[in-house]
Amino acid sequence: MARKRVTFPLPLPFAFVFPFLLLLVAGRCADGRPISPLAEEEAFDPPISDGISGPTDAAYEYGPFLVLPRGSATEACEPTYGFLPCTTTVVGNLFLVLVYGFLMFKAATYLSSGSELLLQILGPGIVGGLFLPILGALPDAMLILVSGLSGSKETAQNQVLIGMGLLAGSTVMLLTLLWGSCVVVGKCDLSDSSTSVDLQDTRGFSLFASGISTDVQTSYAARIMAVSVVPFIIVQLPRIFNFPSGQRLAVFVALVVAIALLLSYCLYQVLQPWIQRRRLEFAKHRLVMSGILKHVHMQSLGHLMDDHGKPNLQVIKKLFHKVDLDKNQSISRSELRALIIGLKMGEIDLDKDGAVDKVMNEFDTSRDDNIQEEEFIEGISKWIIEADRAVAFSGSYSQKLHHFHMRARNEHNMLHDQSDEAADGAESPSWICFQAILLLVLGTFIAAVFADPLVDAVDNFSSATKIPSFFISFIAMPLATNSSEAVSAIIFASRKKQRTASLTFSEIYGGVTMNNILCLAVFLALVYARHLTWDFSAEVLVILVVCIAMGIFTSLRTTFPLWTCFVAFSLYPLSLVLVYVLDFVFGWS
Repeated sequence: MARKRVTFPLPLPFAFVFPFLLLLVAGRCADGRPISPLAEEEAFDPPISDGISGPTDAAYEYGPFLVLPRGSATEACEPTYGFLPCTTTVVGNLFLVLVYGFLMFKAATYLSSGSELLLQILGPGIVGGLFLPILGALPDAMLILVSGLSGSKETAQNQVLIGMGLLAGSTVMLLTLLWGSCVVVGKCDLSDSSTSVDLQDTRGFSLFASGISTDVQTSYAARIMAVSVVPFIIVQLPRIFNFPSGQRLAVFVALVVAIALLLSYCLYQVLQPWIQRRRLEFAKHRLVMSGILKHVHMQSLGHLMDDHGKPNLQVIKKLFHKVDLDKNQSISRSELRALIIGLKMGEIDLDKDGAVDKVMNEFDTSRDDNIQEEEFIEGISKWIIEADRAVAFSGSYSQKLHHFHMRARNEHNMLHDQSDEAADGAESPSWICFQAILLLVLGTFIAAVFADPLVDAVDNFSSATKIPSFFISFIAMPLATNSSEAVSAIIFASRKKQRTASLTFSEIYGGVTMNNILCLAVFLALVYARHLTWDFSAEVLVILVVCIAMGIFTSLRTTFPLWTCFVAFSLYPLSLVLVYVLDFVFGWS
């Protein structure tokens, strides 16, 4: 599918210098624990300051940051990599969470911008199918990886909850807050046929008369998203059937399934350009089919359906003899081409010869390069039945035929526009390629370097405030790793077109799918490799509830009135309450 383009976030030199300037500011604001031994006169152990009131003889305080002396009975912070700033105070850790979170946000922005620039010069396929989905999920995957990779097994078991919180929070945020926001900013007036009217938003915040519409392919993306929760179900089976000894096997099976789904999804995305061309060819065929049927109706040759709801053979025979210009009881390619040219579809860029080939291949069962009367009757009859079944609402066949033709026209135009957008070339490929590579390298470097400090800062902030680290990572960290995609999606949805809405929501479903397979695969690999305890039933339940509910809701319809945004918004606080009740009231974890 065509991808939306984003502008370069910062001038190139500033993009490289800015993260390190921010880190320098953080270093000036927070002092780490001294690495070298303290002086002998400083190595005493009087009462410890709380770090907020005035300094004492035992603690060295710099602003709101507390640096504890060696040998203190109170736990001291451990600087990440031995030199990055650390603190044990609430205010200090909050500052570090904000700084490292902003750096992860910049990493996500650079990765997103670099991948989009790369897509301009290389097009979809390998880039769109492999690089973009993986790079989009890289910040989350990196944070999940470092949450359980460093430290002892006990430390990893404690910090891995941060990774699960990020995974659950990212998925829930995309399907609730971002999904609902895109409905609000992308809403248009809904027509009588319950489809949105592009660029027309005159009904304000009417809950039922305004909303957004997407194409059928977007609903397919929602179904893929719903299927991607299968590994979560597998890993929970031992808990469901009270079979704890099978938990490690369940983690391994879920890991294998997640990797298989990841490879299948990437393969599907790689083949997407070929699938897109096939869809466009099919849309052209349906347009020709609906155009011929509409031509019969407009020429007043009679009703295409008889009183018994079956194809009217007499009308079909009239059409055959009208198309058979030389009256030789067969329709040649030239006569069929004349019919297609006469369909009055000059505003549609339709390949006439290609349309003739497709109709001839479908109708000419004898393969003599001519369509006999029996072959014509059989082919048109199939078209009439297909058009009747394709339109769900009840009414006269002429009304159904009109809606079928308009649907075929809109589908053709949308796919043709996407094909044109995907084929646009870049003006200076070498410079764009250089920018893209630098941005990808920079984004990957920042994500790799500052993922571990962010996890440590969140863990320390949780310890200082007694707030469970899950809720901090559930609420705050997805804002850092997904905010660039969220802003881009909202801006794109605000263009108020069905095509842009379809692409926006497809991106949301794709992001959730990568969370459910790529990020979960990383998480399961950590749990299996380090022999960690799987104790995340409440968190998994939240992911399952939101993904399955939104997956079913969005895959069964293509039009979403404004009231549907409140359904999505309500799921976010419901998720927080559900985790709290299950964990701290019923003691699931």
